[in-house]
Amino acid sequence: MSMAKRTDPQSPAPHAADSHDLIRVHGARVNNLRDVSIEIPKRRLTVFTGVSGSGKSSLVFGTIAAESQRLINETYSAFVQGFMPALARPEVDVLDGLTTVITVDQQRLGADPRSTVGTATDANAMLRILFSRLGKPHIGSPQAFSFNVASVQASGAFKVDRGADRTRTVKRTFTRTGGMCTRCEGRGTVSDIDLTQLYDDSKSLSEGAFTIPGWKSDSFWTVRVYAESGLLDPDKPIRRFTKKEMQDFLYREPTKVKVEGVNLTYEGLIPKIQKSFLSKDKEALQPHIREFVERAVTFTTCPDCDGSRLSAEARSSKIAKLNIADACAMQISDLAEWVRGLDDPSVAPLLAALRRTLDSFVEIGLGYLSLDRPSGTLSGGEAQRVKMIRHLGSSLTDVTYVFDEPTIGLHPHDIQRMNDLLLRLRDKGNTVLVVEHKPQTIAIADHVVDLGPGAGTAGGTVCFEGTVEGLRAGDTITGRHLDDRAAVKETVREPAGALEIRGASAHNLQGVDVDIPLGVLTVVTGVAGSGKSSLVHGSIPAGAEVISVDQGAIRGSRRSNPATYTGLLDPIRKAFAKANGVKPALFSPNSEGACPTCNGAGVIYTDLAMMAGVATTCEECEGRRFQSSVLDHRFGGRDISEVLAMSVAEAEEFFGAGEARTPAAHRILERLADVGLGYLGLGQPLTTLSGGERQRLKLATHMADKGGVYVLDEPTTGLHLADVEQLLGLLDRLVDSGKSVIVVEHHQAVMAHADWIIDLGPGAGHDGGRVVFEGTPADLVAARSTLTGEHLAAYVGS
Repeated sequence: MSMAKRTDPQSPAPHAADSHDLIRVHGARVNNLRDVSIEIPKRRLTVFTGVSGSGKSSLVFGTIAAESQRLINETYSAFVQGFMPALARPEVDVLDGLTTVITVDQQRLGADPRSTVGTATDANAMLRILFSRLGKPHIGSPQAFSFNVASVQASGAFKVDRGADRTRTVKRTFTRTGGMCTRCEGRGTVSDIDLTQLYDDSKSLSEGAFTIPGWKSDSFWTVRVYAESGLLDPDKPIRRFTKKEMQDFLYREPTKVKVEGVNLTYEGLIPKIQKSFLSKDKEALQPHIREFVERAVTFTTCPDCDGSRLSAEARSSKIAKLNIADACAMQISDLAEWVRGLDDPSVAPLLAALRRTLDSFVEIGLGYLSLDRPSGTLSGGEAQRVKMIRHLGSSLTDVTYVFDEPTIGLHPHDIQRMNDLLLRLRDKGNTVLVVEHKPQTIAIADHVVDLGPGAGTAGGTVCFEGTVEGLRAGDTITGRHLDDRAAVKETVREPAGALEIRGASAHNLQGVDVDIPLGVLTVVTGVAGSGKSSLVHGSIPAGAEVISVDQGAIRGSRRSNPATYTGLLDPIRKAFAKANGVKPALFSPNSEGACPTCNGAGVIYTDLAMMAGVATTCEECEGRRFQSSVLDHRFGGRDISEVLAMSVAEAEEFFGAGEARTPAAHRILERLADVGLGYLGLGQPLTTLSGGERQRLKLATHMADKGGVYVLDEPTTGLHLADVEQLLGLLDRLVDSGKSVIVVEHHQAVMAHADWIIDLGPGAGHDGGRVVFEGTPADLVAARSTLTGEHLAAYVGS
């Protein structure tokens, strides 16, 4: 007998539990939100739109997701909470109807040299177990196949106290078989250090022989520990050291020494440099340190393991003629086929789980990766999709999935696949919240929330709530620009030379020969995984004076802000100092002018162990970060704290004319405004910026560099439809000023605006890596010979 439907007049009244079908937010004030109150339908796909900086992330991540995570953490014991990140309650009056939130954000995966796609997911762990069970010959436990575990042997004796003066000596031997290659210590590369870059051997240690950045002659921990260790003659030129002195200087094992009565550890220069510089990710180093490392160190593939990171024993054990290094080096789509061919009842559950994980990679469009790909080389979009993998086959329902621009790094052809995944998650009974700018994804929404109307202090309010049709008809910035279409350029610039790339074979490139025209706007495009980044970032010849602006994270603490990052604070400090006849250091919250109570932070942090720490505004400086005496000094009628509270647009006007005119500061502010960051506060902490804002901040900083070739990696990331036009104007100005601009991009408006297009493909992974089209956008549209051509033709309405 079929159950009566709820619409049947005979059916009982709805159950009280079925009435909770909304997430209610009332009075949200996180960051720039201005008492936002909205109701979001559950078990539906809701897209949040609005210009960059309008408050989308503050509402979705900073309010809804943050409160859900905090409430879940509170269900654990205080002991367990002590090991978890402490979260404060967001500034909001009412948050009702929350469910468990799973966040899939744009944060790049860790770029540790030991981290790969396989270790960042469960795939490597499952493969290690598989080889430890079925591999022939059998060499040990799963640890024997891990490049992060070293082999260890130890033996010794210890005493067991049995009471009443009875003790027994027990001898024990401990062995652990790891899979780490001993030569490269599991990194896959070995480094050779150019000693001439570390010191000047014609000088003695006391004369300042070291040429390593940051090694000051009065430093206890670096220079003085060598000069005053008693192991070396500090007054003898290094080139006259004896063989023993040179051995001690370069390679000595850690040894305890006394310097001015202080116990310090002396260690040879080579191991010290390896620990302090080479064990860190090169991309995470400060620019001047990275420059030193690139100058002093050459990295080559480890000759012992051939870059596989694994010991000879781990590589000797095979299943169906493959060892674990071969399996990890395979394209994941091929590896999935290989695993499907294995059939052993003793590991059936493991094989099923491994198949599911590898199939999820293929399904999400990452089948072109390999498990040994370093995780730091993934783009922001790829990293986000890797995080999605564990959720695809999940049996969980009635949870809230929160996505931050999931279409980043996706070709228009791939966006449909991502849309299908979002709809699948929704159809399983989940609430899906998506922050997005792409019209293709906005179009599939059940519900749209548009924030604005502007950015920063001009945003933070809900401009529209409703359907996509309602948004299109509404008079909001997003609604007006939803159907924007750029036209293909009628006339294109003539190139002034070419950048020759010959035989490019990085990652999946198949011996590509291509000439990238100079003096024009060149767009490199193709489906995700076709080899664009490998061509542009990995194959451009050295010495081409290339300025690369990628999606890598900006390093900076909560003390860092746009003014400090761009160098804007320097001319401002000097202008204040000159006008008031005092030192520039007084006008830095991180130096002499800092408020002594809060040390220039503006707030005082109280650590409450496993509970969220409390940040209270400093009573002494009232959050201004400076000593009161510093605020007596004024420039153009403003004190330094008032200047740092300005937005870029306000400051551009302030320093552009009148008595506060400061050309050096005005030039930097113009560049920030050019990249669409006019709404950012000069003193806003870098930790509060979105991924797109950080990339544009980097672009603004590099615009003053001397190089002639700019390489931009998806500059439209995080840009609203209305801001894309401004970006195109900026790219035009760069080219017209004599620069060559190469853009890796999927946005059809940027493709249509290009002077020259290089299209890679035809597919991803080993199905890509070839140039399938070179020419003007008009020729690409006319030919329609590639996926990009088809989508661009549809976009421009040809």
